Amino acid sequence: MRQALLIPGVFLGLVIASAVSVVYCKHESRKLFAQLQQQQSMADELAIEWGRLRLEESSLATHGRIEAKALRQLRMRSPGPDTTVIVSK
Repeated sequence: MRQALLIPGVFLGLVIASAVSVVYCKHESRKLFAQLQQQQSMADELAIEWGRLRLEESSLATHGRIEAKALRQLRMRSPGPDTTVIVSK
């Protein structure tokens, strides 16, 4: 009699343990999926910012802007023909 109740009790315990592990795995899966969505959103934002920074860099590095800044702030001038020296081999 006792052994007849022991086997179904063991199986019931295994079924309950299996159900709990399925619920836990599903919960972890949903939590990881939410983290993945958050990381993808952050990656998209960083890609947009990177594009903006590259555009800003290209606008700041134009030859005309650099030349105007060299003339205005550093008072640089192009060398004249009398100060130019040509070096040959």
